[in-house]
Amino acid sequence: MSRGVGTGGASRAAEQSAGHGAHADSTGGVYGSMPAASVVVGAGSLGSFPRAELILLLLSTGLVFWIAHVHAELFGARLARQPPTRRVVLRVCREEWPIVEAAVPPAVAVAVGPLLGLDVQGGLWPALSVALAGQVGWSVAAARGAGASRRLVATTAVVNVLLGTVIVVLKIALTH
Repeated sequence: MSRGVGTGGASRAAEQSAGHGAHADSTGGVYGSMPAASVVVGAGSLGSFPRAELILLLLSTGLVFWIAHVHAELFGARLARQPPTRRVVLRVCREEWPIVEAAVPPAVAVAVGPLLGLDVQGGLWPALSVALAGQVGWSVAAARGAGASRRLVATTAVVNVLLGTVIVVLKIALTH
């Protein structure tokens, strides 16, 4: 997962012209899944949150990370060369949007918890599971979009499953 701040412009253009635009989109999803999982873990360790507050926390965290990435991409090294145009700003906003998209499925999992008979605390496990599944799915999509070999795609999946396992262990440790 390569999300180098300030590398945008030339490297992204080269990546997209080589047919790897999906890689750029998917890496944002991988990245966005991690803060979503972290929010779920953190919220679970702090006690019971109102459901709406947890949903808002998940979505606003995705938005804040999206804004941070857009800012870093636009104003990192790019500003030293020339001010970004409206077209560039909109392109970067679109490219980084998967960070926000990755927060939506865990928020939906929290929202549908009552339909499954789950209180807010019980709904954290499905939300975490959805976030981690998204992390693995986005990472596989990024690797495939980058033209990685099957072995590297599998390695990427395994690494993200291991990262997910670490997050689950942290959740268990923080809530007990």
